[in-house]
Amino acid sequence: MSASVLSLLQKYDVPTPRYTSYPTVPYWDFSSLSETNWKQTVVNTFAAEDGELCIYIHLPFCENLCTFCACTKRITKNHSVEDPYIQSVLKEWKLYRSILPSSPVIKEIHLGGGTPTFFSADNLLQLINEITAHAVVHENHEFSIEVHPNYTTEEHIEKLASVGFNRISIGVQDFDRAVQLAINRIQTFEQTKQVVDWARKYNYTSINIDLVYGLPRQTIESVKFSIDKIVSLRPDRIAFYSYAHVPWKSKGQRGFTEEDLPAAAQKWEMYNAGKQMLETAGFLSIGMDHFALPEDKLFVAAANSGLHRNFMGYTTTRSKLIIGLGVSAISDSWNAFAQNEKGVEAYEEKISQGILPLVNGHLLSEEDCIIREKMLELICENKTSIDSTKLDPRFLESVFEKLTTLQSDGLVMVDNNNIRVTAKGAPFIRNISVALDAQLWRNEENHTEKTFSKAI
Repeated sequence: MSASVLSLLQKYDVPTPRYTSYPTVPYWDFSSLSETNWKQTVVNTFAAEDGELCIYIHLPFCENLCTFCACTKRITKNHSVEDPYIQSVLKEWKLYRSILPSSPVIKEIHLGGGTPTFFSADNLLQLINEITAHAVVHENHEFSIEVHPNYTTEEHIEKLASVGFNRISIGVQDFDRAVQLAINRIQTFEQTKQVVDWARKYNYTSINIDLVYGLPRQTIESVKFSIDKIVSLRPDRIAFYSYAHVPWKSKGQRGFTEEDLPAAAQKWEMYNAGKQMLETAGFLSIGMDHFALPEDKLFVAAANSGLHRNFMGYTTTRSKLIIGLGVSAISDSWNAFAQNEKGVEAYEEKISQGILPLVNGHLLSEEDCIIREKMLELICENKTSIDSTKLDPRFLESVFEKLTTLQSDGLVMVDNNNIRVTAKGAPFIRNISVALDAQLWRNEENHTEKTFSKAI
């Protein structure tokens, strides 16, 4: 590794937001959002979008704890929890349906977790059938599910296909035994291949594989081994994520320490080795941490400036209304965010009372909306421009001061108010995004090491 690259890593491997939203969750102001004004933003955006929306459903149950995971989950082998939870999700959907002036047009449904296939195939079938009842399913819909191969059967794949599911994301992380033991996620290549084969049998049009670099006990050799195995399956997309170490938020991650994790320089080598292998195999880089075959819809969208990013990650759908159902789910009406209760009992109790289970949220200001658009352009298109007439002059001074430093490091090119990310800067897109983050700038004095995971 050259001295210049090592210098960049030392400079930019700092706690940084992941920018699945703007403003980022730590800087939301829940006092700005009441249930009444949240509902009004939903109705307004529903009308502006001609009734089109996307639905995210969080299914939090897992039979075993994957210790690297920072998602909201409930560990149990008691499957009697399935029906009460599904009934609560359906009641929440009815609460939203009651405020919508007409039948929704459902563009996307995404089942996340947890382990969505913890639920039986019949229960998932019931859930989707009741969600889509009296609604219009868009002719170009994308229905997707995240799966753990150990808990996924052919019946799951077949029955979901029968109700319109056409995308699947398969969690792998790493096939090396030492890494799997460290993160308590033992799964074989054969189990993974079986799910891929089922997805193809039932005509899923997009298959994604999740891989993670920077895990405890992980080496460059194990990363190469895992990518070599995955490339042989020829999925349509591969998400190659950096492990986010946030033990102050996720208790499972307290089973290992910083000493068990690869250093920033090692993670950098892992990423670049993996990137080279993926590109050699024909997968092209998209945005942050994503790769796709040239014919995949995600790559086509990226090539034609149609890429979008939301809480579900990169997507080809630019719908401005996302309804999040279930524990911890986040909804997005474009000018407001709302998050549900994070505990199963608290969530189900509020639903039983006939009220939306909101526990956090944010009503975006005019400044928030402007920066959100610019942030999305930067993250999805690697370029944006700054309208200096609409933003706080003191903030703008900070923006251009940061951009000057980023440009001197070769990460961006700045021409008047136009910003373009260089090839060298692409892996540092989170750091570059910081320059546009007015909430972070305004709250720098309150920023702590335990707010965000590190950038690299």
